[in-house]
Amino acid sequence: MTEPVATEVGRDFIRDIIQADLDQGKYREIVTRFPPEPNGYLHIGHAKSIALNFGIAQEFPGRCHLRFDDTNPVKEEQEYIDSIQADVRWLGFDWGKNLFFASDYFERLYEWAEQLIRDGLAYVDDQTQEEIRTSRGTLTEPGKNSPFRDRSVDENLGLFRRMKAGEFPNGARVLRAKIDMAAGNINLRDPVLYRILHAHHPRTGTKWSIYPSYDYAHGQSDAIEGITHSICTLEFEDHRPLYDWFIEKLPVPSQPHQYEFARLNLTYTLLSKRVLTQLVRDGHVAGWDDPRMPTMAGMRRRGVPPAALREFVKRIGVAKANSVVDVGMLEFCIREELNRTSQRRMGVLRPLKVVIENYPEGQTEELEAINHPDDPSAGTRKITFGRELYIEQDDFMENPPKKFFRLSPGNEVRLRYAYFIKCTGVIKNDKGEVVELRCTYDPATKGGNAPDGRKVKATMHWLPAATSVPAEIRIYNQLFSNPSPDASNFAADLNPQSLEILAHARVEASVAESNSTEPMQFERQGYFVRDKDSTSGKPVFSRTIGLRDTFAKEVAKG
Repeated sequence: MTEPVATEVGRDFIRDIIQADLDQGKYREIVTRFPPEPNGYLHIGHAKSIALNFGIAQEFPGRCHLRFDDTNPVKEEQEYIDSIQADVRWLGFDWGKNLFFASDYFERLYEWAEQLIRDGLAYVDDQTQEEIRTSRGTLTEPGKNSPFRDRSVDENLGLFRRMKAGEFPNGARVLRAKIDMAAGNINLRDPVLYRILHAHHPRTGTKWSIYPSYDYAHGQSDAIEGITHSICTLEFEDHRPLYDWFIEKLPVPSQPHQYEFARLNLTYTLLSKRVLTQLVRDGHVAGWDDPRMPTMAGMRRRGVPPAALREFVKRIGVAKANSVVDVGMLEFCIREELNRTSQRRMGVLRPLKVVIENYPEGQTEELEAINHPDDPSAGTRKITFGRELYIEQDDFMENPPKKFFRLSPGNEVRLRYAYFIKCTGVIKNDKGEVVELRCTYDPATKGGNAPDGRKVKATMHWLPAATSVPAEIRIYNQLFSNPSPDASNFAADLNPQSLEILAHARVEASVAESNSTEPMQFERQGYFVRDKDSTSGKPVFSRTIGLRDTFAKEVAKG
């Protein structure tokens, strides 16, 4: 099991409420829950809810349940159940023995529905879905009673039992609560409790032909489990009176209370499950774990450390009002954590060959490179230096502007951990493109310092041609180019530069040979992680994030 993660979290209104309840002796133990619907993968917005609910259980005397609200078998799959459990553990939390499913309570929920019928508080409605929607009214006009609202208790019980027995087709009838069709809150206008659905359920198979609505199942599941504080996002605020109505009318074993907090909204990001599902189905991304997706599976594949997500959630806090958080804050947390934990390596993304003409042919030497500049305990590694090297194409210009200090004809630069070199010649192909450089080196500058005290203005990374390994590098940027993408027409805001594949990159041999999934910093390039698409013949590395934010500036330029 995953070890619990202890996090220092500032106070917020939810924690203040819980502390006040404890001070007043309302509860001996605080019980929260994280209740995902298993109809998709979790995204970063869920990380906020996970950290809040599980964090509260750690900070106060209590526990947090993981409960799947699996009331819609048409959209639910075992794949999603498995991925959600993996994501919660990856984020650093564990539910222990407290794993539950709403389907665990289907029998009791059904019995309570019959109780509502016997109490005159529920009825079977034969109207179509469209007729129910139309008769519900608007924000300014009351709804209209169903023509079936006054059926007798016996008739309703008989029809409901026949619904359960599977006698009717999908959509033929529903069970509705009898509350108030003129209520100012539309959620109280005789909401649907059960609908007929002949579908295979991941856990109950074909046992049930009717399934409870989310609103009906959710609160009663909380009550069965003894949840003390049912913490939801703000879109459920208008559902709270219905939540309380069920708790009041049914013989539930406990009295949970619902509290709402602001959900997470990020710039350049859409967290709508509908949009995320469509991105996958329409092939805009390579799957739920595509590194461009804001899913936790995608972020994990991209090399985002779970500690960075926990820090991000702590920084944004828990508020009552919705707001939009700049994605730059998330990226800052990722960079900060990776800078602290990632070992340094060298990778050349767009190689340009360099031949050092005055270095002896066939000779090589081992140079020492540090693994982390701020952590001596990380040690050092050896890099082979020889006559033929690779540098970045961007580190050379044949006709440079005044403030270009990297390699150019006649200019001298430092190679990291190695020597000073000077460009003496340029070789081009038939298209006039630079394909190779001829250089000389100064043997007296080994380690990157000149004994005569002369200085250079640039230090460049490099790799040996003989021992470095070919690799594919995937450069990921924001999936959307608009800071406020339109969920109704999201395809128009997709960023055509969200993925760049560099098929001819080079990496250190030790990097290529390692199967580690830990992110590393390619010096001067950014943070990278080995991707699952790697093969024995060619490793693949995905960029987690650059060393600095350049995306916003590129978008601003158009």
